[in-house]
Amino acid sequence: MLTKAEIKRIRSLGDKAGRLAEGVFAVEGEKMVGELLQSGFTIREVYRTGENISPAEMARISFLRTPTPVLAVAEIPTSHPAEMLPERLALALDDVQDPGNVGTIIRLADWFGIHDLYCSPATADCWSPKVVQATMGAIFRVRVHYVPLDKWLPRVAAKGIPVFGTFLEGENIYSCHLEPDRGIIVMGNEGKGISAETARYVTRKLYIPPYPSTSAPTSESLNVAMATAITLSEFRRR
Repeated sequence: MLTKAEIKRIRSLGDKAGRLAEGVFAVEGEKMVGELLQSGFTIREVYRTGENISPAEMARISFLRTPTPVLAVAEIPTSHPAEMLPERLALALDDVQDPGNVGTIIRLADWFGIHDLYCSPATADCWSPKVVQATMGAIFRVRVHYVPLDKWLPRVAAKGIPVFGTFLEGENIYSCHLEPDRGIIVMGNEGKGISAETARYVTRKLYIPPYPSTSAPTSESLNVAMATAITLSEFRRR
């Protein structure tokens, strides 16, 4: 049986401040917890309906509309991005704020073999329950680092590593030359795109044209997760 204090502590993991204070995050669902158990992450607690808590208690600690039979609490891994530069193709998110988009992008990174994702501090917290669930387990295989991009990207560019970004005035992604396994691909905010501060360090501007290329776009822009999928697919196709 859970105490009120335990329930309050677990519920606090729905907020970034609570996660940072404890250094842990919540994982729900048989599949997700199963992947967590295989991941090498440090697990603090596992709660299972019928074993150590009741359905009513699970409903109180769950972050889902329909609670699953299992919820785990695991430690947030640490990283040191300031000292590390990517050796292979990597992604960077410049203030992407929708948790669903961030979760989907982490899932895409996993699918396309991207091992490192660098996020600006204003990007949605990847350890929030919404992002974790949206990754469908990819969060356990993609390393996520939070770092000020305007301070980190100059170091990347200084090493001769290409920095790509999507812009309306960029090169047609389908016809330009791409190195399929080298560089940083920056994806911008849902409404504002890549910020001016970050854009200064983009060395290759890319453009995803509508079809046919001579027509005017029928939508204002692509969703950032959709644009990420197209961009990664094109890099991996080469």
